[in-house]
Amino acid sequence: MSEALFHMVQGAPTPVAPFSHATEVDGWVFLTGQMPTHPDDDAAPLPEGVEAQTRRVMDNLILVLRGVGLGLANVVSVRVFLTRFQQDYGPMNAVYSAYFPPGRLPARTCVGVTGLARDALVEIDMIARRPRQETAVRG
Repeated sequence: MSEALFHMVQGAPTPVAPFSHATEVDGWVFLTGQMPTHPDDDAAPLPEGVEAQTRRVMDNLILVLRGVGLGLANVVSVRVFLTRFQQDYGPMNAVYSAYFPPGRLPARTCVGVTGLARDALVEIDMIARRPRQETAVRG
């Protein structure tokens, strides 16, 4: 196993707690759950409603992915946390699914929680995998 890399991504949102934006080991990239905070203004109010918050969270995750040289196509697993599960599950899914091409949805878990940092309605984390390098043809 290779040594872990700890990534802080320039231009990604300010962490709301002591953590790295992503940690990487052996081509696996673990993205810390993102909040619906604005990447340019940590003090700005959160967007209104779960749809807007889900878009902001997904856009923040894309910033982190790009910062480590990856994209949504590299994501293999997602966890979604909702504070109002019954009310927000459907609307969150509508926004979330629009970020991925049909038939290319990562594995996912979605759970209801009693609270999130900053009183957010949604938090999402991801696991991505770097593409394997082509092996040289042996002759």
